[in-house]
Amino acid sequence: MWTLDSIKAIKSPQHRMAWTVAIMADALQILAFPLFAEGGMSPADTMLDIVVAAVLSRILGWHWAFLPTLAAELIPGMDLFPTWTAAVFFVTRQRVRSVQPEEPEILPPGAAPAAR
Repeated sequence: MWTLDSIKAIKSPQHRMAWTVAIMADALQILAFPLFAEGGMSPADTMLDIVVAAVLSRILGWHWAFLPTLAAELIPGMDLFPTWTAAVFFVTRQRVRSVQPEEPEILPPGAAPAAR
């Protein structure tokens, strides 16, 4: 479900670039499946996944979610699921929450406010 935090995450240029890379990589693997299905470990598919992992790590910084995503992408047939997009969603969603903690109210020095 899209929330205001999700929309704010996409406003960041780094997040937009990461989303673009992830969606393009997943779309390429899904739409061009015959090109990547020459064997259990297609060299083109493996190379694409390694490049995408490196690019996303460069854009967003290293995150542990990229490691299982890369491992899943190396399993034949798993590249038909948008795993890179899911990983970028997880990373960017988590970073938006951690960047915007609720600020405590800071009261000026002096007497305590009257009870309401």
